[in-house]
Order: sequence, then structure tokens, then C-alpha cells
Amino acid sequence: MSQPMPDLAARLLQNLAPWRNAATWRIAFSGGLDSTVLLHLLASLARSHPLPSLAAIHVHHGLQSAADAWPQHCQSVCDALGVPLQVVRVQVLPGASLERAARDARYAAFVGTTGANDVLLTGQHRDDQAETLLFRLLRGAGVRGLSGMPYQRPLGQGCLLRPLLDVTRAELEAYALAHQLQWIEDPSNQDRQFSRNFLRHQVLPVMAARWPQAVANMARSAAHLAEAQGLLDELAQMDLAPACTGGDFDWLGLPSLQLSALLSLSEARQRNAVSHWLAPLTRLPDSDHWSGWQDLRDATGDARPLWRLADGELHRAGGRIWWLSGAWLRLPPAASRWDEPGKPLVLADNGVVTLSGRLPAGSLHVRYRQGGEVMQLPGRGHRDLKRLLNERGVPGFVRGRLPLLYRDEQLLAVANLADLNGDVQEGWRLHWQPPCEDQGLS
Repeated sequence: MSQPMPDLAARLLQNLAPWRNAATWRIAFSGGLDSTVLLHLLASLARSHPLPSLAAIHVHHGLQSAADAWPQHCQSVCDALGVPLQVVRVQVLPGASLERAARDARYAAFVGTTGANDVLLTGQHRDDQAETLLFRLLRGAGVRGLSGMPYQRPLGQGCLLRPLLDVTRAELEAYALAHQLQWIEDPSNQDRQFSRNFLRHQVLPVMAARWPQAVANMARSAAHLAEAQGLLDELAQMDLAPACTGGDFDWLGLPSLQLSALLSLSEARQRNAVSHWLAPLTRLPDSDHWSGWQDLRDATGDARPLWRLADGELHRAGGRIWWLSGAWLRLPPAASRWDEPGKPLVLADNGVVTLSGRLPAGSLHVRYRQGGEVMQLPGRGHRDLKRLLNERGVPGFVRGRLPLLYRDEQLLAVANLADLNGDVQEGWRLHWQPPCEDQGLS
């Protein structure tokens, strides 16, 4: 194996110094120029430096016939370097943007293979960063988008690193030629119908001819904007702290914020704080859709406003805003028989209920509120369930899925609500573990 070019190898080693104690350095290996150079550099460095174990992952999208030969090429390269390779075949879901769908499928595979204390290394370089900034600028992105690709971010149970972001494509090409590396040229990279390819082949070369430092300057601007975004994130954390206080319904396990703490902020700081809070939960809306936040925030009276976003909904109830996704957006079936009350009852799309203490006698089943329910309370007689829920301030989005325990047609208990969740004299309680949030993004 040829020795790596000292400058590039030394820079890479320095960039990766904070992660030398990782369990595994896993290289995202497409077989293209960038990842081929990254893999070769790391395999070379591992011969003379104590590095974490190396492994490679190749994602096969199945979008073009030429790609069927790429896993074998990648296997040959990895075998020659002594690096184990995992090939993951994914299904790219149809959508408006093939580029985005392929990226989503690829990163889902990365998440699934990145374990605790693992680092996934990708080969994006400085030219890619400039391209990303220009692409997002043309789409009207804000500070977060214009900060470009982050050098590092969480991924699955580990993290993702882009250690070549300060390296130019020309440097990678020079290294590959000097070491006689073979790499894959993806035919789709020449297709100008893809926006990034159009920028790469027809826009950036013209800009670089007029301004030779254009790529370097754009990458530097992305770094400045990343720093600005970091300051905005710090401000958001400060503004969110008073809004993250607990409430009576923390047992729901749902992300929520106290609305009054946000109302004291300016419009811009509200958007910044809410964006920061939503970022791990959903794809963020563009500026044209932030009117949904205003409608949610400003609703009055008995309104039950909600704001639909890409991966869930924001609801407002009890002076808080609540994030709902996954099973919380699906209505549970009407009823479930409880043939073995001594065992937990799994409710379709609605978590689990259990009974503790001495089990009530009779034929039991769980229902959900339909309207008009009446409950017998010791010392209070028959009470309308709707009024009882109002008294306790139960959020509207919970009421239709709150488990109700019946014996035949008699309403015995309402799960988790004090004084309604069992019988003190008979010594039993009804407990509900709500469904876990299955979020669209992490």
C-alpha cells in the first residue's frame, strides 16, 4: 500500500483526534472519489496509528442498473485494504424529489447500523459545502439552512462526522491519482435535471472562473452562519427553559411547552425557540407556513387549535402546546375485552392498561368516550363524565383515547385520573401507559 500524502493524512488525523476513543469508525463508502480517498487514508493511517476499528458500509439504492456492480467493486476495495464491508439494500420511496427520497433511505440505513459510541464518517468536502450553501440560498433558506452541512451531528446511537469539509475536491483528486486509486463514476452525477448537478457543472465553474476564491469564500460564509446558528441555539435554550416546566399531565410522555413563557418573547424569538424545540421532532416548516404558529398561539375561547407539520401535529390545551405524532394521530378501536384482568391489556395504537390490587368482579372491557357517559361517585352520586374531565383540565386530544373500564354497561373507572381511577373501598386501581411517541425524525 502506498504511503498517504503527509499533509492530507495529518489534517485528517488532527480533525478526528477528539473521536480516537470511539468504538468504531464506520466509513460511508459509496465507491466514489470522496469516500474512496477517505477509506484509503484511514486504512493507511491505521497501519501506523492506534485507531478505532474500521468498518465500511455501502448503501445500494437500486435506482439504476449500473449500480448493481458497485457492491462488488466496493467489496474488492475493502478486501484489499483489510476493512470489513456491510452492504445494505434499501427501498427508495417515490416522492416529489428523488434526491431527497434517496438521501432519506440512505441515512435511515446509516442510523440502523450506527451503534453506541460509533462514528459514521462521510466524505463530503469543501466544494460540496459551497454547493450546499448556494443550493439552499436559491431555495430561500434561513440561517440554519445556510450554515451548510454540520461538521458533526448526532446519528442513531452515535454521531456523524464530515472530516474532509476543509479539503477541496482538487486535493482529493490529486491524492487518488498519486495512489492510483480506482473509483466509481456515478452516471447520475452528470444528469443536469438534478438541481445539485446543474449547480456543480454549469453554475459553480462559471463563478469560479470569474472569482477564483468563490468556493473557499462560500465555505467560509457557511462557517460564519454556522456560528450564528450556534448563538441562536443558545438563545433558544435560554428562552425555552422557563417553558419546559412540568405540568399535571407529564405522565402522557409527550413533549410540551408552557405557552405563557413563550408569549413574553418577541415574534422572532418565539419562532427561534419553537424551531429549536421542533428540530428533533419534525422537518421544519418554511417561512410561508409559520402562520400556523400564529393561529395556534392566538386562538381564543373554546377553540381547539392545531398546527399540522410534516411529521406530526402541535396541539394547544391547558395553557400548553403539545407535540403529537405516530400512534397519537391514529384513533384506537372502539373497545377491547379484558378476558384476563390479572394481566396487562395491550390496546391497539393506545398503549397498555393494567389493574392493581384486588381485581373487580364481573365481565370487564375497555372503551373510549363517545359522549353522554355517566359515572357513579361515592358521596357525589351520578356525574357526567364530560364535566368530570373539564374539572380536571384533561387536554382535549386525550379525552377520546383515555381508557374507560366498564363492567357490562357500568362505567367503573377512568385510567390515571385521581379519584376516578378505581375503588378505594374495594382496593383496586386502573393504570394506563400511553403509547410511546414514534417520531418521524431524530
